[in-house]
Amino acid sequence: MLQLRPNCEHCDCDLPPDSEMARICTFECTFCTSCADQVYKGICTNCGGNLVARPIRPANKLTSYPASQERVHRPAT
Repeated sequence: MLQLRPNCEHCDCDLPPDSEMARICTFECTFCTSCADQVYKGICTNCGGNLVARPIRPANKLTSYPASQERVHRPAT
């Protein structure tokens, strides 16, 4: 099950499960579009994979398969 993390790992802005502004890599590292495009140029700083639009889980599935509440904050130096 895809982990829907609640924030950008770089700037820590909120990214709710229905956000179209979330980008992820194959390891589910999560960034906002601004950081993914401007800071990381579409490449994950953690694994080197590409950052793509995070799928939106249908609202009726969030009850049974909730988004993660764990915030990860690792700004690039």
